[in-house]
Amino acid sequence: MNKQTFDYVIVGAGSAGCVLASRLTENPNISVCLLEAGKKDNSAFIHAPAGVAATVPYGIFSWHYDTVPQKGLNGRLGMQPRGKVLGGSSSINAMMYIRGAHWDYDNWAAQGNTGWSYKDVLPYFIKAENNETLHDEYHGQGGPLNVSELRDPSHFNTFFLDACEQNGIPRKPDLNGASQAGCRMNQVTQKGGERGSAAKGYLTPNLARPNLTVITEAHVAKVNVSNDTATGVTFYQGKDLVTVNANKEVIMSAGAYGSPQILQLSGIGPKAHLESLGIEVVKDVPGVGSNLQDHISVVPLYKTKLFSPSKGTFGYSLGGGYDVIKAIFQWVFKRRGLLTSNFAESAGFYSTDEQVPAPDIEITFITGIVDDHTRKFHLGHGYCAHATLMRPKSRGSVRLASKDPLADPLIDPNYLDDEDDMNRLIKGLQKTIDILESKPFDKVKGKMIYPVERDNIAQLKEYIRNHSDTEYHPVGTCKMGPDSDPMAVVDDKLKFKGIHNLRVVDASIMPNLVTGNTNAPTIMIAEKAADMIMGK
Repeated sequence: MNKQTFDYVIVGAGSAGCVLASRLTENPNISVCLLEAGKKDNSAFIHAPAGVAATVPYGIFSWHYDTVPQKGLNGRLGMQPRGKVLGGSSSINAMMYIRGAHWDYDNWAAQGNTGWSYKDVLPYFIKAENNETLHDEYHGQGGPLNVSELRDPSHFNTFFLDACEQNGIPRKPDLNGASQAGCRMNQVTQKGGERGSAAKGYLTPNLARPNLTVITEAHVAKVNVSNDTATGVTFYQGKDLVTVNANKEVIMSAGAYGSPQILQLSGIGPKAHLESLGIEVVKDVPGVGSNLQDHISVVPLYKTKLFSPSKGTFGYSLGGGYDVIKAIFQWVFKRRGLLTSNFAESAGFYSTDEQVPAPDIEITFITGIVDDHTRKFHLGHGYCAHATLMRPKSRGSVRLASKDPLADPLIDPNYLDDEDDMNRLIKGLQKTIDILESKPFDKVKGKMIYPVERDNIAQLKEYIRNHSDTEYHPVGTCKMGPDSDPMAVVDDKLKFKGIHNLRVVDASIMPNLVTGNTNAPTIMIAEKAADMIMGK
């Protein structure tokens, strides 16, 4: 490194960090250093959309975390993969483009976060987006994030969408438009049959900028603070410790686990916890690592009939193996075929009762058998659907296991701690079973892999405790909030309370989970933050 001081040092080149680095360096007078613990994003497992089947379960390009034992899951450890590569989790996710409900953002504003209502954030969703098919007041063209329809979706999606309609979830032209309740083929962050991560959209086109320095395989050890002011960051390159300084700001964009972990390693967090590990307390901030929220999901699994046409599903069979080999050539030469699938090809949103302000269950149809994040194999073909609780009441935490910066954090989502979460997830599972047992599936439906009775509540509860897990959407561990909220970590400009020149910009600032996937909202947060940083 021939330059040790920059205007801005950004920790984490994920969905938020890539956006910030791109937008800030549009000004040639601003210098940015972007640090990423992972490697470059040049693998076909990233760029071929179906590569997600390998990257998530086996820890490729991922922080391959587990949770602490979960009481609500009968003591099981939950799986917590987070992107460790340029693009972060946007390089390993299922590419679904879902923004959440209007109410989510109005609720953020109602909690005292000025400027975060749906009306306020919509322009930033639009600014980020290049939507190939939807052209109206809710969507953008010309943005760095390409949003498209799936190139070669499975015909099994028709069974799912028809079954949703038969079960009171109507087809919708847009799940990100005027209202959310309904079902549709998922729009995806892809372009020309390839994954469209935040790195590919925002970072890669701008790597030649002289005012942008990107350092990969940089494992951040701590934020340096002097006189209540963040001055820079110290990180490992191999075994060497390197420090880069920030003239203006250090920006934490390491995600809902990485940001609170690094802050606590820096002596910024709950005083008693830091002292118990022998870490010098720089600032007692109880909200750092608290308020963890995650979408929990339960998945009923179905085999296809033995002699039914299995084309359109992924599976372990001679025919399935041949289809994948053929698909490799299709993707390499035409960017078409099975490998353009994101597996999560269609989805529906519905409300378990009339009292909820927005849909509280997302049902995502999967064109294969996803058992324990695909870590458990089943011969043959099949399909499934994720029933996901959108706004859990349970709250967890991220804490340090030790003061070693290379040690994994202690992740405790505290799944199903609140009884209401279990009750709503049961309703979501029942609705999902209703859909998958409906007439449109009759020609292909075989047996459930783990049979459960739709109306046996005790059995459904036990199935949820034994089989549910993350939908990969942790948020909230550096929450945004007003000064009246003792657990708020950042203000509505995302500035850290009590430490100057420090900002947090990632999913950890969400006060509450959104009604849907978190990649698009995280990109929106970073777009808005870039404008705030530059005084726009």
